[in-house]
Order: sequence, then structure tokens, then C-alpha cells
Amino acid sequence: MADQAVIELDSAGLRFGDRQLWSDLTLSVGGGEFIAILGPNGSGKTSLIKVLLGLQPLSEGTVTISGAPPRRGSDHVGYVPQQRGFDSDLGARGIDLVALGLDGHKYGFAWPNKQKKKLIRDVLNQVGAAQYAHTPIGLLSGGEQQRLRIAQALLGRPAVLLCDEPLLSLDLANQKSIVGLIDQQRHETGSTVVFVTHEINPILTVVDRILYVVNGRWAIGTPDEVMTSQRLSDLYQTHVEVTRVRDQLLVVGTTGPGSSIGLPPDEHHQ
Repeated sequence: MADQAVIELDSAGLRFGDRQLWSDLTLSVGGGEFIAILGPNGSGKTSLIKVLLGLQPLSEGTVTISGAPPRRGSDHVGYVPQQRGFDSDLGARGIDLVALGLDGHKYGFAWPNKQKKKLIRDVLNQVGAAQYAHTPIGLLSGGEQQRLRIAQALLGRPAVLLCDEPLLSLDLANQKSIVGLIDQQRHETGSTVVFVTHEINPILTVVDRILYVVNGRWAIGTPDEVMTSQRLSDLYQTHVEVTRVRDQLLVVGTTGPGSSIGLPPDEHHQ
């Protein structure tokens, strides 16, 4: 991990009307760092991604990426959205989706020249998607579609890769594959990864730090520092039990016998 900060949040807060999602958030993320954002639905995880994308202004405090305020269409930032399927009759091919990573932020569509075609071909090979690059997107599996989205995000070799719950709707094998791919790319390129997720276990072996947000409260640290019974109980303000079984964490919280506190659904492990 590089010492120089790529993302800086200073006393940052975000409010919608009378609802404060989080406040006084001060965070410095270094180059090459993999940081996960966890918390229940509605805690402001995706809203923080929107702030970093330049789509949502802060209510208070400041934020910079590579020393400048976030802006739409920044070449410094790549974005991998949640996995959502495409219509099966969509005619666009995988390579068309990836090409938007170069020209999608511009008005109209600029057909790639030879140099751009080489960049697209190289990134497709990097993510293992070359074999279905010319297949209609709607005919691909969820894991194949996510590989194409990652290729699109990596096309400009961004300094920061923002991933908004990219593992949703993927089976365990595809989750491991996507996490491995993102981790491999950040080691090869030195990019910083900000990874929103409901589930810590698929990324537990690669994540450097966790930002856990609950009802306006937050904690940051390594997995061993944040994913503890005491720390999560403090955040949720009720008893939460964290145990480790082999190489996985199990998180269970109750407000009474058999009563769930509303932890993220994937944290009630099978």
C-alpha cells in the first residue's frame, strides 16, 4: 500500500432532509489499498460511492480524489455497478459494453480507432472475457456480464476503482472469481479499490480495511479491529455476536430471544 493518499474525506457528512446518513467522516485511503464499505440497507454506502463519483455533493466537509474534487466522467475513477441482468434480446455485444469505458461519457459514440481497439482487446484478455466479447450481452451469464463491466471500468487504468455491490445475484464461484479478478488488477495497476458489499467473507482475504456504517455511526479499521462483537455491538447499540468458523466470520445480532436487529441479510450466515 502506498503512503500517498488517493482519496481524502475530511469531516464529511451527508444529509437528506432531516435524515443524517453519516457525519464527521474523516478517512484517508492510500494508493493500492482495498477498502470495503459495509452496513445495513439505507446506511449510506451507495451514497458514498455517488459522492466519490461526483454525482452527490456532501452536506458538510470536503472530499478529494487524486487531489481534486470528484467530478462526473473523471478519468481517474472507474466504476463497477451492481450486477443487473440485460434483456435476453439485447443486440449489443460484450465488446460494445466495454467500449463505453472509453467513450461513454462523451456525447454520442466515437468508434474506436486502432489504438482504442487494442486497449479494448487487451483489457478483455486481462479479465478473461475475450472468448465472448462478440456475444450479445443478454445471452451471457451474470458472472460473464460482471467481467465485462470490470473490463469497462478498467479500460482507462483508473487510479480508483469504485465497486457498488458487484457480487449481488452471483453464485459463490462467480463471487470468488470476481473478487480475485479485482484484487489481481489492483496489484498489477496499483489502483485503489473501494468495495461496497453486504458480505465480508468473499473479500476477507484481500481487504485491507473496513468502513462499517450503521445509523449515522461508523467505525474504520482492519477486519480484526472492526469485525468484533464489541465493535459491532457499539455500532448497532445492541448485542452482536461475531465468531470465526474456519476462514469465515459469522455475525448474529438480537434484541431479544429470536429477534433480529436487521443486520445485512448476507451476514446471517447459513
